[in-house]
Amino acid sequence: MPAGRQPDERILGHFLVPKHRLLGLEEAVEVLNRLNLKPWQLPRISVNDPVVRLLGGKPGDIVEIERDSPTAGKYKVYRIVVAY
Repeated sequence: MPAGRQPDERILGHFLVPKHRLLGLEEAVEVLNRLNLKPWQLPRISVNDPVVRLLGGKPGDIVEIERDSPTAGKYKVYRIVVAY
């Protein structure tokens, strides 16, 4: 491992790992209302996912993932953290 870099920095800084962030309660409600969804309708992400673990995600949290796309530019997807 390169000096001064922790394993979490290596995961979060890897070029294949898109930007993840946990949404606050108000933000999550706003996103669900805007998309006209219930939490159970979101795709799932495991509480054991390395990035979710680094962010401190708990079951029921919503994660925003921002990805780059050659055709769409940047786009955001939302996933709900589940305990499996």
